[in-house]
Amino acid sequence: MNVYEYDRQSAVDYALKWAKARNPEFYNFDNLGGDCTNFVSQCLFAGSGIMNYTKTTGWYYKTLNSRAPAWSGVPFLYNFLVNNDGTGVFGERKELSKIKDGDVIFMVRNNIELYHAVIVSRVTPNDVFVCSHTFDAINRPLSTYLYQSIIPISILGFRK
Repeated sequence: MNVYEYDRQSAVDYALKWAKARNPEFYNFDNLGGDCTNFVSQCLFAGSGIMNYTKTTGWYYKTLNSRAPAWSGVPFLYNFLVNNDGTGVFGERKELSKIKDGDVIFMVRNNIELYHAVIVSRVTPNDVFVCSHTFDAINRPLSTYLYQSIIPISILGFRK
């Protein structure tokens, strides 16, 4: 399977456009535990254009009732990104200093629970800025979040 370059700018452009709104093409999960991972998945899709339709372990969205757990569940998206060897986006854990625009950061509490996902919209020498749903944010400095720890994921590309 060929590896293609992830379009970071398209992912960031999507994040900036929809950070304070909801794309009507996707269900809004705010009342079902939060919309953060759904939003990050939409951004990743904007940067790749490819989903993985593997029934249980894939990453796809057709409707509210036809989607993979990884599309809207924080730990499931993390597992998909770092373990995906099929179609769709994939990535690896990196140090925060190695993160680029369009990458993903997962927030952790109680040392084990991944509870929030954000997409990196801009990196400067002084801070990383992110966009998010659930706690809607556009270009919010990562330094203003309260979290126990984070797991930065560098998106390496996608396969189709």
